[in-house]
Amino acid sequence: MRLGEAIAEILKREGVELICGYPVNHVLERAAEADIRPVIVRQERTGIHMADAISRLSSGRRIGVFAMQLGPGTENSYGGIAQAYSESVPLLVLPMGYERRLAHIDPNYNATISMKGITKSTEPITSAAQLTNVFRRAFSRLRNGRGGPVLIEIPNDMWQLEVPEPLDYRPVLATRYGPDPAAVAEAVDLLLAARCPVLYAGQGVHYARAWPQLKALAERLAIPVSTSLEGKSAFPETHALSIGAGGAAISKTLRHFLDASDVIFGIGCSFTETAFGVQMPLAKTIIHATLDPDHINKDVEARVALVGDAGLTLDAVIAELDARGTPVRDAAETAAEIGSVQAAWLAEWMPKLTSNDAPLSPYRVLWDLQHTVDVANTIITHDAGSPRDQLSPFWKTIEPLTYIGWGKSTQLGYGLGLAMGAKLAHPDKLCINVWGDAAIGFTGMDFETAVRERIPILSILLNNFSMAMELPIMPVSTEKYRSTDISGDYAAFARAMGAYGERVTTPEEIVPAILRGIEKTKEGVPVLLEFITSKEIQRSRYHRAAAGA
Repeated sequence: MRLGEAIAEILKREGVELICGYPVNHVLERAAEADIRPVIVRQERTGIHMADAISRLSSGRRIGVFAMQLGPGTENSYGGIAQAYSESVPLLVLPMGYERRLAHIDPNYNATISMKGITKSTEPITSAAQLTNVFRRAFSRLRNGRGGPVLIEIPNDMWQLEVPEPLDYRPVLATRYGPDPAAVAEAVDLLLAARCPVLYAGQGVHYARAWPQLKALAERLAIPVSTSLEGKSAFPETHALSIGAGGAAISKTLRHFLDASDVIFGIGCSFTETAFGVQMPLAKTIIHATLDPDHINKDVEARVALVGDAGLTLDAVIAELDARGTPVRDAAETAAEIGSVQAAWLAEWMPKLTSNDAPLSPYRVLWDLQHTVDVANTIITHDAGSPRDQLSPFWKTIEPLTYIGWGKSTQLGYGLGLAMGAKLAHPDKLCINVWGDAAIGFTGMDFETAVRERIPILSILLNNFSMAMELPIMPVSTEKYRSTDISGDYAAFARAMGAYGERVTTPEEIVPAILRGIEKTKEGVPVLLEFITSKEIQRSRYHRAAAGA
């Protein structure tokens, strides 16, 4: 069995059903021979984003795989891999590499060396006899501990080499570990003594599939629940105890309860300080439950640390409450306060959410979208900048893994690949990406990939003919040189690619256009709806309270 055939067989044994990529990489052809579908993109970054979504939406049970050519193909992939690394996504990357005799000769690009800083591990194949060990190490890292990309570089002079038979490879084991029982008891002490605790759930809850335990703990102790953008949909946002998700933009409800809290219990999160995440209030008591001990005291000081799988951690906390005979608390007062703050915040935003202006309010477009689709059967993601901030505070998720939130790195164009990967992973769901006229400039050609690969997504494009967020910081550039102006007829572009494209300019056409788009996706046709919007720059942003608040 030659090297490429052996790699394809290992992927098949690990449950890989499709591989995203860009030729030339001989793994793609060997995979096709093994009945693993190759999905070919127009540029490498989008294919990595697609594989990224496959991993996320299976809680890491199915590993997304991307393969690319040596040299420029690998170089072009850097941004997508860096994005997955910032989001802790388990992702197998299989670049071809230069022949072993050239791999370390300048200026040849050596992925094993150059991508160490944006991967969980990198390793070249140097011996056909060691192939199974290399892949065993890689999949073990992918299926255990905190997620992240793992890279195996395949030198171009090895494809004809024979791998010993029979192929000695079994799917790797996946382990879980739980927190120190003494720390669990201490955490429960703090929760029970807290005047106003808040639960803050990250994507670790998704990877552990600990959604029932999170809901059980919240209802047991009547604690408000918030999430990071990555953790959004871990708790139903229509629940009376939900205070929403946070990124660069958040609801006033979330800000209110975080600032009023005395104890914040972070579950499956890193508490990473970023301009695109929730600003944690200062001088609060923090219980930090995380899979990665390196995150403890990284950005916030933890009073108690619970290191381990989010599901095992929540199980242990609930078991401790059971052992103490802790009764279920009445949530009525807390729910009423949440409802009151939420109603006041929404009232502030209702003029934008229901605006009849033209050009359209982007908030009106997204509000109508939410109230037109079957939210429980929809997977939605945003792009960077305005689409993220206009969507994330207001979209209320109902079911787990129906929102792909992100933000620790914010490359434009990420959402398109995520939506296509989501549709490949869940062909029964309506999969939507929301992007702007800046983002389509980065990855828009891959809308043709959706057509060619028969991936019927619904793409919502907010077109204001401007880099609107930059207007306040580039006034002279704009006035003198129109530096923030951008333009395009993107509905026509979609039609030219073979998709369904429609431009919408009036409020009364928003819902009918969405309904037409949904029907087209059911027919197997990718859809791009272009909404001509105002240059909206107002966002639901609330800075954290001062220390001691």
